[in-house]
Amino acid sequence: MPIYAYKCGSCGHAKDVLQKISDDPLTQCPSCGQDTFSKQLTAAGFQLKGSGWYATDFKGGGAAATSAPATAAAPSDGATSTATASDAGGAAAGGCGASCACH
Repeated sequence: MPIYAYKCGSCGHAKDVLQKISDDPLTQCPSCGQDTFSKQLTAAGFQLKGSGWYATDFKGGGAAATSAPATAAAPSDGATSTATASDAGGAAAGGCGASCACH
């Protein structure tokens, strides 16, 4: 069963609640009794780490999974840039590189 985060819009009381997916959302705050208790949007509570499924299942079957080096255009205001090709690719791709499955 998932754990949902709730927060009251009136008093600010926050609580994590273990509920079935099919259960109706809670609306009444257990602290102040107002009907302003609402479910919060939170990130998933797990991470995939290690050499598991991603490293073995989604790599490019023998072909190199690298991309061409990125080149940064020169700034138009005359300022110099110290970003490298790896900095540009990592920042644009969320820090995990352009060869990952999330981009």
